[in-house]
Amino acid sequence: MSSSKLSILGRAGLAATAFLAPVVAFAQDAAAPAAAAAAAADPIPNKGDTAFMFISTLLVLFMIIPGLALFYGGLVRGKNMLSILMQTTVVACVVMILWVVYGYSFAFGGGTNAFFGGTAKMFLAGVTTSTTAATFSKGVVIPEMIFMLFQMTFAAITPALILGAFAERIKFGAAVLFCGLWVTFVYFPIAHMVWDSNGLLFKLGALDFAGGTVVHINAGVSGLIGAIMVGKRLGYGKDMMAPHSLTLSMVGAAMLWFGWFGFNAGSNLEASGGAMLATVNTFVATAAATLSWSLVEKIVRGKASMLGAISGMVAGLVAVTPAAGIAGPMGAIILGLLVSPLCFFFVSVVKNKFGYDDTADVFGVHGIGGMFGAIGTGVLASASLGGVGYADGVTMGHQVWVQIEAVLTTIAWTGIGSIILYKVTDLIIGLRVAPEAEREGLDLSSHGEAAYHN
Repeated sequence: MSSSKLSILGRAGLAATAFLAPVVAFAQDAAAPAAAAAAAADPIPNKGDTAFMFISTLLVLFMIIPGLALFYGGLVRGKNMLSILMQTTVVACVVMILWVVYGYSFAFGGGTNAFFGGTAKMFLAGVTTSTTAATFSKGVVIPEMIFMLFQMTFAAITPALILGAFAERIKFGAAVLFCGLWVTFVYFPIAHMVWDSNGLLFKLGALDFAGGTVVHINAGVSGLIGAIMVGKRLGYGKDMMAPHSLTLSMVGAAMLWFGWFGFNAGSNLEASGGAMLATVNTFVATAAATLSWSLVEKIVRGKASMLGAISGMVAGLVAVTPAAGIAGPMGAIILGLLVSPLCFFFVSVVKNKFGYDDTADVFGVHGIGGMFGAIGTGVLASASLGGVGYADGVTMGHQVWVQIEAVLTTIAWTGIGSIILYKVTDLIIGLRVAPEAEREGLDLSSHGEAAYHN
């Protein structure tokens, strides 16, 4: 090809390039927003936060099995040790299945109802390895599956807490059936109301960082109702019913404290300063409550006991739960110091006065501690007291009233729901074992095995 022809082709190419340049630029400009939109619609999970939530989820599982199981197991008599271990284990497993079948959807299904999350995510529909939970997690980008699993452990431990209130006399099948019904009609709606952006109490502005209302008040009130409706243990107030192994209960309580860091710090949903604040508060509130209960016992009874120390430990963990990422460390210490005398009063005075048989003091520690912590959160959130501060335009008085409304709403919902569900369970299967089975012990009569052999 001659040089003149090459020159002509070159000039033609340059002309074509110049002519098409605006078109190419326009196409690039048009594609840029589309690419940005696609990126915004499909955020990439933060691997550090994902790993943090994975560990937190396993820590909460450790709270249930073996932590809570051993804590309750040591508090009952030796002939009922395996029964409470079995109830805790099976109830937790049942709730895990219910959660992935429909519980996650009922709580976080995306529905706009104030009490119900909807059915869009039943059977985990739409929850895949690529979906994220940014919608539910304060803008933190983590896989939706880990958010779902973390919330599943909360759902699993809450009905397991109730079991301690009527331990040593309930039928195994009744315990499982009631807890399955209870999470469906009580826990899932409360979780939606408090933690979903469309929930009633969330919109009200209630503060519950890690479950003061959802977990502890919920379980404590239901436990009290169960203790009354199932009835007292045979020989209650006459026979010796002391815990058979405070050693095991101490081990279980220590496991609870260890796992509670996943419970509280994990509720921050990212490995940030907020998680560290929750960690500090979980340390100091628990330590303060343990010391406070021991001091009260020394003053009132002349001796500080191991049972009192671990009761204070759990009371401190309960009280700081709603405030963990909200209060400052000094506020958390105050919360711990004050919750133990209050719970001690309910466990040693109120329970004896009214004569109900709450075997593991579920109401006295979880119910009362949860109420105190939930209302106290409204005070300790104040920036002047070292807390994270209130929303714009919110005063301490307003926030405290909102917290009281949340507490009362939770009491009403779980109270009415629990009464109905205990009645339903009693009609279907009966709540209580036969007297001879209770005397023999639930280990042998319900499960055909014994924890200890002479």
